[in-house]
Parts: sequence; structure tokens; C-alpha cells
Amino acid sequence: MARRANGSWRSFRPEAAAAARVAATPNCRVLGLDPGSLRTGFGVIDCSAQGERHVASGCIAVGGAGIIVRLRRIFEGILAIVDEHRPEEIAVERVFVHRNPDSALKLGQARGAALCAAVAHGADAHEYAPRAIKLAVSGYGAADKAQVAQMVTILLHLPVRPVGDAADALAVALCHAQTRRLASLLTVPGHAPPARGAAHTGVRGGVRGGVRGGVRP
Repeated sequence: MARRANGSWRSFRPEAAAAARVAATPNCRVLGLDPGSLRTGFGVIDCSAQGERHVASGCIAVGGAGIIVRLRRIFEGILAIVDEHRPEEIAVERVFVHRNPDSALKLGQARGAALCAAVAHGADAHEYAPRAIKLAVSGYGAADKAQVAQMVTILLHLPVRPVGDAADALAVALCHAQTRRLASLLTVPGHAPPARGAAHTGVRGGVRGGVRGGVRP
């Protein structure tokens, strides 16, 4: 059974991820999601040893209706995307704590609807903190939306910059692609995983160095 990575970037353990992916091929289709109660961004990319390739991206706008109708539209929209593109893995941004309880509840409901549809065909789901996503695509954990969108455009060789929610979803997918690449490097013969006692220090340095070096255009 496939393992699910539900921890944040700070708790990522590449030696465990590598063990889970020993038999995995480097080729994978990833669906990145940026759920919202009014707009849900999506981005589909193909990952291979040669790099990442843009497949599709966009935004599901569900405003102007009650929350129940919006949740149904989010579910149906993501389900249609999954039916069309058949991603093997799903990447989603980790929920942050919102000051407004009502907004936090609606965001959580929208995220749940999107995830339920995304894994309908058995895809494995992975979660990443917002800072990890920004770090993966721009090399800077506090990058703004414009910087993230510009780097997504460069990394995927897009003719035009994607709109906000679609750009964010593609950034989530790229973050997962970088994590997969880091994990696959540890499965190469002769590259033993770090000792258990040194795992925490080694992982933090490895993630930051590997991500920064891997995404520069």
C-alpha cells in the first residue's frame, strides 16, 4: 500500500521517503491543488528524469452560491480534472490557521471536497507547508505571489504567466516534484541514507541546499 506524506517540510525524512519509493519509476503525473471556498486552483505536470512539463492548469470559480453548492462544484470540477488527466500523485498546500473561524471552516470544507475528488481513483496525497512551496520554486521561503508565479513560468517554460490560483497550484506540484527528485537521489547505489542520530540536522541542510540548487533556471 502506498504511503502518504502528511508531514510538513520541517518533518520531512528523505531516507523514509526513499525507502517508500525504491520501486517507483521516475515518471509520474502530479496534480497540484490550491483549494479555496471561492476559487480552487489546479495544476497538472508530468515529472521525469529530464524535468517537469506543464500539462494543464486553471481555476475553478464557484462564487455566487451557497457553501453547499460551492462544495459540490469544487468536488465535481476536481473530479472531472482527475478523470481527464489521471494523476498518480496529489500535492496540496497545508492548511494555515485563519483568524476568522468561519473562514477557516469554509476553507477546510473546500479543501476536503477537493481532496476527496482528487483521490477518487486511488492517487497518493501529499501535503506541504506554504513556506516549503515558496522555497522549492523560488529559493526564498517568504516570496510573494508575483515572484512565485514568475518562477513557475520560468521553470515550466510557459509562454505566459499563469493567473494567481493556477500559479499557486503549479507551485505546489513543482514542490512535490522537487521532493520526489530528492528522495530518488537517495536510492542511487552507493548513496546510503544518513545515520539515524544525524537525520534531523542532515535533512534540514539537504532540503534547503537541494531545493535551491535544483530549481534555478
